[in-house]
Order: sequence, then C-alpha cells, then structure tokens
Amino acid sequence: MADIRLVDVSLRDGNQSLWSATGLNSAQMLQIAPVIDRIGFKAIDFSSSTHMGMGVRTFADNPWERFREMSKAMPNTPMQFIGTGFRFYSWETQHPEFMQLAYNLLVECGVKRYVVLDPMHDEEALLTSAAQLRKAGATDIMGALTFTLSDVHDDAYYANLTAKLTASPNFDTIYVKDPSGLLNPQRAATLIPALMKVMNGKPLEIHSHTTIGLGAMSSLEAAGLGVEAVHVACGPLSNGSSLPDAQRMVANLREFGHTVDIDERALAQYSEYLRQLARAEGLPFGQPQDFDAAFFRHQVAGGVMSTTRRQLAELGLEHRFDDVMHEVPRVRAELGYPIVVTPFAQMLCTQAMYNVIQPERYQTVPDQVIRYALGKFGRATAPIDGNVMDKIMALPRAKDVQAELPPKPLSETRKQFSPHLSDEEFLLRAVMPEDQVDAMIAKGPARKRYNPWATPLVRLVDELAKRPAVEDLHFNKKGLDISLHATKEAETTND
Repeated sequence: MADIRLVDVSLRDGNQSLWSATGLNSAQMLQIAPVIDRIGFKAIDFSSSTHMGMGVRTFADNPWERFREMSKAMPNTPMQFIGTGFRFYSWETQHPEFMQLAYNLLVECGVKRYVVLDPMHDEEALLTSAAQLRKAGATDIMGALTFTLSDVHDDAYYANLTAKLTASPNFDTIYVKDPSGLLNPQRAATLIPALMKVMNGKPLEIHSHTTIGLGAMSSLEAAGLGVEAVHVACGPLSNGSSLPDAQRMVANLREFGHTVDIDERALAQYSEYLRQLARAEGLPFGQPQDFDAAFFRHQVAGGVMSTTRRQLAELGLEHRFDDVMHEVPRVRAELGYPIVVTPFAQMLCTQAMYNVIQPERYQTVPDQVIRYALGKFGRATAPIDGNVMDKIMALPRAKDVQAELPPKPLSETRKQFSPHLSDEEFLLRAVMPEDQVDAMIAKGPARKRYNPWATPLVRLVDELAKRPAVEDLHFNKKGLDISLHATKEAETTND
C-alpha cells in the first residue's frame, strides 16, 4: 500500500459546489490559513478567474491581495489555480498576450500550482496553456482529464490524451477530474491502470465529487491502483455536490493499509472552524447523497436542473420537464458529446427546452450553441451531426455570430483604459463591470481577522448601535457575562 497525499478543495471547489462561491471572504480564509499550513496538504485548490471575480463582486475583496496574503500565511502549502484555456472570468476567448499577462501576475502573487483544463479536451489548447504557464514560472502544472460518460469517452480516449500530455515537459502531473461524480469503482478499476501505463512516470491524482454518492469509494479504489493524491474537502464543505470528507477519507485510507502523513489535530481544528463559520453565517452543511441512476443518462447537475424547471414554470410548461431531461442526451450526442459542465450544461438544457416546446427541433438556437458549432469553444470531441449542423448554419443569426471579430491584441485592449492603471487593476477592469471594480478600490485592503464564535455577538452589538434608545445591555449565558454601555462613538470589529 502507498503513501497517499491529500489536496484540499474546501476554499474553492467546495465553496463553489455548496455555497455558490459566495460563502468565504478574504478575512475568513486568512484567519485559518496558518492552521491549514500545518496540516500537510500537498496543495489547496484555492482559486480560478471566476472565483476571483466572485470575490470582487460579492465582498469587494482584491483577489491579487488575497493571493499575496495567503501565500505569506501558508508558505509550506501551494495554492492551486484552475484555468480553462484562453478564458479569464468570462467565457469569451482572450488573446494569448492577455492570458500570458494574467499568468505572469498570478505567479508573481505566489500561485505556483496550476490546473490546465479545457472543457473540449482540445489538445492544442492544453499544450499551449501549459507552455504559457511554464514561461510565467509555474512550478507544478497539472493536466485535467475531465471524466464523463459517452460513446466516445472510453478508457482508450483518456489514455491517448494522457500520453500526449505527459510527453510534454510542461505537464508535471495529471488528474482525473470527475466534476459530476459519475466515476464508479468498477470504471476506476479499468481507467486508472490504462492511464498509469502511459504516464511516463508522472504522478496521477483523483478528484471525484460525491454528487450521487460515488466519489469516496471511487477515490479509495483509485488510491489502491497507484494514484499519488486524493482530493478532499473539510467539514461542512464536504459531501453533497462537493468532494469526500477529509477526516473520513484519512480513516478509510488507513483502514485499507495506506499511509497518510497529516497533522490530525490541525485537520480537526480546520474542520471545526468551517463548521462554526457555517453556523455563524447561516450556510448549509454538505450531506451524503442518495444514489440516482438517472444522473448517468442526463448528467445534468442540480443547479442547472433547478434553473431549467424554473424557466419552464415561468412559461406555464413545468409539466414538460421530464421531456426536456430526456431530450438532453439526444442533443448532446448530436452536438458531438460535449462534457456536461459549465457552460455546456446550460447550453444543452436550453437547446433541449427549445426543441421540446417548439414545433420543430433546432427552430431556435441560442448564440452560445451557434458559437459552439462554429468551433469558438474549441474542437468538438466527435463530429456534430450533419443535419443539425445544416440547420444551425441556415439560421440568419449564424452569419452574425460567424462574423464576430477575434480577440484584440493586448495593446489594443489597453487603449480602452487609463494608461496609469496597474496591470492587476487593468485585468479586472477588462473583464468585469466597472462599478464592481470601483467598489473594490474604494474599500481598500480587506480585513485579515475573523472569529466565527464571536460573529453572533458582534451582529447583536451592531444592531443595537442602530437603536439609540438602547443605552445599556447586560448579557449572561453559560458563564459569559458582558455589560455594554453605549457611547457617542462606538465601533465594533469581528476580531
């Protein structure tokens, strides 16, 4: 049995899966960072361009400052950044010069570990992005094999892609990324050995969500077949549509005879901190999921399903929901089996809905589906059905989308902004609404302290401060005795 490392995904993927990527601000991360650094994680899945944008939009937190502060607080634990080819924040393709600047700044801010993911598994895009990251100074570049089920994505398909990626000196690691939790132990038993044969000695990791209850068992199976690291989440940010619980995974790996070298006391402290934070902020706890066999057919995650159901209800057509879900696999096959992840999950469901509620299939095609058919997201995994392609190209809108100009060179994009902007501010303003970046600049540096145990009391005091009639407060509960007297200038902090 092997020595297995852990990669924690709580702060980015767990937060995104369970708390809509809005549950954690910079202070909440920085408060626990020294504890995380003692645990012994191989890395933490920390951010993406979307995650950066959510921090600006939701908390007015400067993401570049967050990287620098976290890097200082966790000198022994690499921060991992996940990117999707030539896209930064939005799903609009960026010029290579723009992406090179972004990668340069990320490395300068202390991010050294990167996941290169292309939703289309476009080999050329993956290799190009890896080369740019290496040029920027990235020290650990990991190629993502996004797992899905289709007539095309068999073990040979993934092994062929793995061989091409590991032949490049710019890829240090490969990982099986199972964002929908579709990988079962039986498939892992054939897939992992097929990949190991062509890895050229490079390490393999496993990242499997627990959306339908399979992630933990598939990860344990993969550990026994030679993967170096298992991706996990902690406390309330584990289970559900997130990843397996770290503490339970450690116990199970050891039961199977593996060695896991981590500081269990620090891991428990980290998990408890997240539990207290969830309680203080009213955030949900991930729960073990029931098995749902229908998921293998449509592969549509819960959030996208809810949106589709709501859209149908607004049209008075909620009774057609099952018809739409049955149409999704047909549309997916006709479009060359895109992986059912953002933005393709939304595209497939929208197209399926139009096909079901209109007299003729593909009578209406959204712009994003037209862009996909035109190859603006990369090459399709399998050829698009010829009849469907003809219908899409015959639409008047297809000519307008086809005529869209390619991304502007960096020098042209810069001309739209003040020449006095720093590179960091320029990149944010180039892809985000102006008012959101203005709010971030106006706020200034983020706070660095957060105490979830004190949060309810701080909120009580803040509310009382808004009520001038209340001048005195005496609070006594379970040995905590506090007397407060209002003054003209009262200030509270969450330290």
